[in-house]
Amino acid sequence: MSHGSPRSSKVPPVQSDLVVRASRAVIGGQEVAASISVRDGRIVAIDFVDAGVPDAALVVELDPDEVLLPGLVDTHVHVNEPGRTEWEGFASATRAAAAGGITTIVDMPLNSIPPTVDVAALEIKRKVAAEKSVVNVGFWGGAVPGNVDQLRPLHDAGVFGFKCFLLASGVDEFPPLTLPELEKALIEIASFDGLMIVHAENAEVIAEAPPAAGREYSGFLESRPRAAENRAIEQVIALSRQTGCRVHILHLSSADALPMIAAAKRDGVRVTVETCPHYLCFAAEAVPAGATQFKCCPPIREAGNREALWQGLLDGTIDTIVTDHSPCTPDLKRFDTGDFGDAWGGIASLQVSLAAVWTEARARGFTLTDIVRWMATNTADQVGMTDRGRIEIGSAADLVVFAPDEKFTVDVAQLYHRNPVTAYDRLGLSGVVRRSWIAGSESSTGRLLLRY
Repeated sequence: MSHGSPRSSKVPPVQSDLVVRASRAVIGGQEVAASISVRDGRIVAIDFVDAGVPDAALVVELDPDEVLLPGLVDTHVHVNEPGRTEWEGFASATRAAAAGGITTIVDMPLNSIPPTVDVAALEIKRKVAAEKSVVNVGFWGGAVPGNVDQLRPLHDAGVFGFKCFLLASGVDEFPPLTLPELEKALIEIASFDGLMIVHAENAEVIAEAPPAAGREYSGFLESRPRAAENRAIEQVIALSRQTGCRVHILHLSSADALPMIAAAKRDGVRVTVETCPHYLCFAAEAVPAGATQFKCCPPIREAGNREALWQGLLDGTIDTIVTDHSPCTPDLKRFDTGDFGDAWGGIASLQVSLAAVWTEARARGFTLTDIVRWMATNTADQVGMTDRGRIEIGSAADLVVFAPDEKFTVDVAQLYHRNPVTAYDRLGLSGVVRRSWIAGSESSTGRLLLRY
């Protein structure tokens, strides 16, 4: 068997800190019965359950309805601290993440002030995160006009890659790149084999679309057409092919782009792509008038598009599912008018993403092994965290106890997110996180992660 699968082994010669025994555990791409031994925050042995109970300070026996999962790795989270901590902060965001089975997050370089576009700003953010985080936290750097000379220093300081926009980001302190500026940044990033992650919507296409205004979601959808995503993704692929730089397409909502992405991968272009729970769970036709909690950019699209995204996950064109947790204060959602043009775009989902994706995935015949691949292993691999997002000997003991059949109704007032705003409110879901361990401890705080 592989080193990540259960095996017959001798009891570790030194007492373990923790042993978790599960009749169901997702290990090595399959669901098996296993006994997991943890020492000094790492998995040190994986045995068959019937091999006997290893000596340990604490032995936890999971109930028959529980499944042991590796902690999820969410590589797309807007924590917003410092600067916009009233929107979200490391204390509230990481507590929500832990409650939702996410044991590692990678924080976006905006909407904090200052944005993470130089090493000084990174150090400010690290200091704040170190004092408040209860899960592991890593950081993206930002690529904005004029900071090409900051990209290598940020890389050397440990960011996992760089985010850029190809149109206005929504905040003035994080402006977009023109295509010539993007090319220049990609050439620099390729020189140290870094990663550029791109908000891929084309500004010119959107400028030609009707402006967003009013309470009807259909009007907002028309203002952010699929063509804007498709054109921007085409441009990013072409520049990746030209420069050899690794690129990642953020929050894919247009399924029309899947064939060109698949073709680029077959050609050896170094491109990966993510989608988000809201694109997999909701459909534009069902968004009520004035329900601005559903506004995000790019937008939630039609039911047929949603099903095509699921097909993209099935065939491997889409690599990962991440939250794009992007919260704000209730007033910015403009619930007073319900105007989609005026409302801030972003969906808060850290605490409910696992349950939301699982509910929709199993209805389509997917399994928990698929969930772990999309939301833990592949996300960890994308940023080089080869010791996370999996249950293997030597990996970090970030573990989650999940009850996949337990049902609940989302109550936004009971979530740990800083503000009571989410598109998932009152939605019935399956799958409850009952326990989580960070480095083998339920009481441990997370650690700040540098680029691996």
